[in-house]
Amino acid sequence: MAEFGENKSTVGPPVAGWKAASGGAGTRLETHRGEPVSNGNCSVPDTVKRVQNESSCESPAWESAGPDSASKTIPRRSSLIKDGSRAGRDRKKTVSFSSSLSEKKISSAADCIHSMVEGSELKKIRTNSRVYQRYYLLDTGLQALCWEPSKKESDKARISLDSIREVRTGRNTETFRTSGVYDQISEDCAFSIIYGEMYESLDLVANSAEVANIWVTGLRYLMQYGKHALDMLASSQDSLRLVWLEQLFSSAADSDRQDDMEEGIHLQSAVKLILTVNPGVSSSKVENRFKELQRLREKMCGLTIDNGSEVKEHVETKRLMGKNESVTKQEFIEVFHDFCTRPEIYFLLVQFSRNKEFLDTKDLMRFLEAEQGMAQVSEETSLKLIQSHEPSEEGRQQGYLSLDGFTSYLTSAECQLIDGEHDTVCQDMTQPLSHYYINSSHNTYLIEDQFRGPSDISGYIRALRMGCRCVEVDVWDGPDEEPVVCTGHTLSPPLVLRCVLEAIGKFAFVSSDYPLIVCIENHCSLQQQRVMWQHFMRIFGEKLYIDPPDKGASYLPSPHDLRHRIILKGKKLGPGPDGQDGEVSEEDEGAEMCQRMKAANCAGAASGGNEKDAAQKNVPLTPDSQSNPLPLPPKHFQLLKELSDLVTLCRSISFIDFRTSSQSQKPWELCSFHEALAVRLAGESPGDFVNHNKHFLSRVHPSPMRIDSSNMNPQDLWKCGCQIVSMNFQTAGLMMDLNTAWFRQNGRCGYVLRPAIMRQEVSYFSADTRDTVPGVAPQLLHVKVISGQNLPKPRGSGTKGDVVDPYVYVEIHGIPADCTERRTRTVIQNGDNPIFDESFEFQINLPELALVRFVVLDDDFIGDEFIGQFTIPLECLQPGYRHVPLQSLTGEDLTHAKLFVHVALTNRRGGGKPHKRGLSVRKARKGRNYPALRDLGVRAVDDVFKMATPLLREATDLKENMQHSVAVFRELCGVSAVANLMQCVLALGSRVSGPDGAPLLLFDLRDQYPSLEPQGPLPDVLRRVVSTYEMMVQASRAVIELSDGIFDRILHVQTMAMEFHEKLQSLAAKEGLKGRKISRALESFSWNITILKGQADLLKHAKAEVQENMKQVHDAALTGNLTKEGMGVRRVRSRRGQDDKPNTTSSPAPSM
Repeated sequence: MAEFGENKSTVGPPVAGWKAASGGAGTRLETHRGEPVSNGNCSVPDTVKRVQNESSCESPAWESAGPDSASKTIPRRSSLIKDGSRAGRDRKKTVSFSSSLSEKKISSAADCIHSMVEGSELKKIRTNSRVYQRYYLLDTGLQALCWEPSKKESDKARISLDSIREVRTGRNTETFRTSGVYDQISEDCAFSIIYGEMYESLDLVANSAEVANIWVTGLRYLMQYGKHALDMLASSQDSLRLVWLEQLFSSAADSDRQDDMEEGIHLQSAVKLILTVNPGVSSSKVENRFKELQRLREKMCGLTIDNGSEVKEHVETKRLMGKNESVTKQEFIEVFHDFCTRPEIYFLLVQFSRNKEFLDTKDLMRFLEAEQGMAQVSEETSLKLIQSHEPSEEGRQQGYLSLDGFTSYLTSAECQLIDGEHDTVCQDMTQPLSHYYINSSHNTYLIEDQFRGPSDISGYIRALRMGCRCVEVDVWDGPDEEPVVCTGHTLSPPLVLRCVLEAIGKFAFVSSDYPLIVCIENHCSLQQQRVMWQHFMRIFGEKLYIDPPDKGASYLPSPHDLRHRIILKGKKLGPGPDGQDGEVSEEDEGAEMCQRMKAANCAGAASGGNEKDAAQKNVPLTPDSQSNPLPLPPKHFQLLKELSDLVTLCRSISFIDFRTSSQSQKPWELCSFHEALAVRLAGESPGDFVNHNKHFLSRVHPSPMRIDSSNMNPQDLWKCGCQIVSMNFQTAGLMMDLNTAWFRQNGRCGYVLRPAIMRQEVSYFSADTRDTVPGVAPQLLHVKVISGQNLPKPRGSGTKGDVVDPYVYVEIHGIPADCTERRTRTVIQNGDNPIFDESFEFQINLPELALVRFVVLDDDFIGDEFIGQFTIPLECLQPGYRHVPLQSLTGEDLTHAKLFVHVALTNRRGGGKPHKRGLSVRKARKGRNYPALRDLGVRAVDDVFKMATPLLREATDLKENMQHSVAVFRELCGVSAVANLMQCVLALGSRVSGPDGAPLLLFDLRDQYPSLEPQGPLPDVLRRVVSTYEMMVQASRAVIELSDGIFDRILHVQTMAMEFHEKLQSLAAKEGLKGRKISRALESFSWNITILKGQADLLKHAKAEVQENMKQVHDAALTGNLTKEGMGVRRVRSRRGQDDKPNTTSSPAPSM
């Protein structure tokens, strides 16, 4: 049996009576305005190239189908620090062949139908998990779908197009869901044909997503327009694109002062026109394509001469051949089609245009609501978008969005991946300073390595412009009684302190209004400390925060309270006689690095090297060197009293252990952790580390062994709640990508609110969890990587010429339970518009701490090279179809280089694998996982928590019953798990028509919960839909009616339990608990409180989900014309402002 990814060359039968859709041939469609308009195919007559042998859908061999035969996860690779190299990686490389520019791109229904008549090899899936390779094609009369070979008689191995009721995309039939090869079938390559009175299904898998799209688009078009579809295509000459292109060409001819348009326009003018529409394409490629067509024209003219034409014709031919720099209109249109047509966007357009080749205002409104997740969308909203993006005047006048206008919209800033809300400060900035992650720089003055690299003030300016809110200043005695900034014991040149402070003062609040922390590492004598103090007072002035901390406060002030203030972090004198200087311990990261360097040098000398070589080596960070740093003798120095008084909210102290900190540390005292110590504490005491950071700031600086200025992984420390993770801003790579992306989510202000579970006084969270987080609902992230655009050759790459073989990694960075990655196959020799069409699914257990990273690499057997990347916090993702702007290794935008993706987030239902939630594997109620509370061993407290056990079961049943019923309804509607209820109802609307065209099902929107009412006898499949919908409404009603009472009772139990919090230790002691058992009791108490609060929050969210679901059903019923007439209802959220409210004859959606 053939493998899923196998490609075979197929030759279809000739097309009898085929009418080529030449020139502006398009579909003549009667619109609501009564005008025939089409986007059409505007290329010269050409044979449609088959694409079924292009990008193949990869899968293991079908013969190995079974529950244990799924492909193994690709092992996680090392970080891309500098060169992005992936050499030495042991992995399987898979490739696909995407369309080259010499092949015709699919951009019309005619292209699709022509390809279907030629035929394709498809795999048929049966209920017994058997897979049959068959050759499918349309008959020459366009009346039936046929296949061969088949054991059936030829007249039975066919399906009449008239009997087809629906063409369904994805693995969304019962046959697919129950198939043993489900896991090996690509969602993007699967489709089903529902036909006959019994709603039978023919379930097929194509060799590529593009082939599947061709069949789905062509069949849907034929279902609507029948066997005369091709005549309509051939006869229709009205094309939005063609008219627009002719206008462009005429304008260019006028500019070139060409009196006769038939002679064409200048070559450079034609190239310029193409680049205005697709600025990312190489001008040389466009020019070469024009010249290729010109050479073909000359060859045809030469044939005319050879055939014995008359002298006059010979002279005319010579005249045409001499115009090598001219481009004819036909040539211009063909090249435009080659470089400015994106098939993946065409297939998306026809999916929402109801088989037209343009979108009207209602189509666009459906797309914006159902796919892009936009609220308060009206036809006026759609019309504004059309006016902004439609290039043709005719389209703008009639309210139609052509393929070129749709492409313009999807590539605009309105469809960026990051939610625009996060471009400004959008988080609560009034919480204590310790509740935020703070963007921090290490040795800010260095712009290269740590040992001998140069120092420059530009390091501070760049960091502050990037939103950094914590910079480092190492101050030493300098010449002429002027302190200098440098790393001690190294070869890096110093900077004058005064110049550094002036730069900080000037740029401190350029990018953010929130407080700037300046970490002072003081190594100066008292005399130069006084100069330092004078510089602080003169340069920073009133910006310097010197108010003493509130001795009775449990937390630091908020970033909002400290706006436009500079906070000094450093050593401070303890209690003593007023007005006197004193001795404090010295912080000296440079001394430790110097000691490590000497050890490395000794090792280098012992192995035959020299000191200089060892200093320049990137000394590896071994586990021994991290976990067991060489002890340094404590040093002390005299601290100036006036300088000490400037340190108020961030006093540096030494860390002893978590118990000591919890007993004696003050909120305004801060511990600095060596990277190795912080990582060890994160591994040994993750819960204690999180609790420590609820009250106190923690700063983590890189290991001194990172002499090359490489960066640690900030996620390893963020997951423990460490607020200040110092990064070497001068070093690009994965770690800096994570840091930059993380602080993008709050307007780049340098402060990001930590997850709630890390801020709550009583909560349980372990940083090293590899399972679900108590009290937090996991989410499923669905990512479809569709295509890439204008992917450049990797910088500095000399192999393969200008050829690029791209593939994409999608990475998840977060807590250990969430870290994973998936990759697409490789597309050979196509960086202009490679088509990937692969879908991935990730379970995210702590969404608030997750980052998504897209990495594009050039596949090379010598070593895969970095092309571009984009990293974004999960919380910032916008759902729907989005373009991802790629960035270089150094964080700069790659002009016009993008990925086209589809993103969706859904709830994770229990039972089965997260990607297989079909009816056949759904979990029974008796097997449901309920949240478990822990026994403390303290009877009075345990009795209180036991009161919550039945409440938690009720809450879980309410949520799970509702979500389960929605999932079953979604499956019966034939849509994927990514779909929302609006998409479900719209999909349902396409299959409820009776023999006379009237709908068999209609929604009654007068009630609080829309009801689905039959309008006559129903087939079994629709009766199941009605009963399933009624079950969903019943479960939703239960959530609305019962959730408030359960919510209040859970919070009441939580309040009762919290009364024991302060005296829990004494109660445990009275029960005879000692030592570790008391610690375990305290941990169990935090666990239980976290569970109670989390389940109460989830119940509240479930109620909001029901409200949103009912709104979506309501709006989709109106959009799909599935409502009873004369009810006087209108959209729940169709317009902005006062029109959001339904009128008096329509009941509102359930309120919160």
